Amino acid sequence: MRAGERLMPGEDRPSFESLAVPHLELVYRVARRLCRDTHEAEDLVQETYLKAYSAFARFEVRAFGAKPWLLRILHNTFLNRQARQRRAPRATDPQTLEQVQADDDPAGPPQLDYENLDEEVKRAIDQLQPDFREVLLLWATMELSYQDISTILDVPIGTVMSRLHRARQQLVRALGEFAREQRLSSVNATRKR
Repeated sequence: MRAGERLMPGEDRPSFESLAVPHLELVYRVARRLCRDTHEAEDLVQETYLKAYSAFARFEVRAFGAKPWLLRILHNTFLNRQARQRRAPRATDPQTLEQVQADDDPAGPPQLDYENLDEEVKRAIDQLQPDFREVLLLWATMELSYQDISTILDVPIGTVMSRLHRARQQLVRALGEFAREQRLSSVNATRKR
């Protein structure tokens, strides 16, 4: 059954496996980008599919199909986990404190060469506000429409467009600075020869 089709009287309802499992890789990719940790992403996907399976009896195949439904469950589960983590008490061990102090080094991160440009792009995306990062990733890496993103995140299309615009602006600024630094490094290296 394709998205948008309605069941005819007497027609069997598609199984959860036939509708949800084909989207497992996509859901995992989104979870991985949201969590930025493999194990957390795996847990998030498991929780998402468990919730989807539990709610499958109420799910209706409509114009958008199972993909936006699964991504919306993923999104809500991710937000709920973040809220729980913010409220939970945190213990800090001495090693973590040392790492935080090292990360706050005023000398800043070492300069990257051209070979690491992709890592710089990933870093710039990871530094975006979660709302902006999520919209950007859904739009750019999952190639979802504004309407799909709006449905998944349960926000108006205008909000999706605004967040995407702001995410792009912040990336341009972050990567523009990186490009200028790289050009200056390249020019200085050429002059020294």
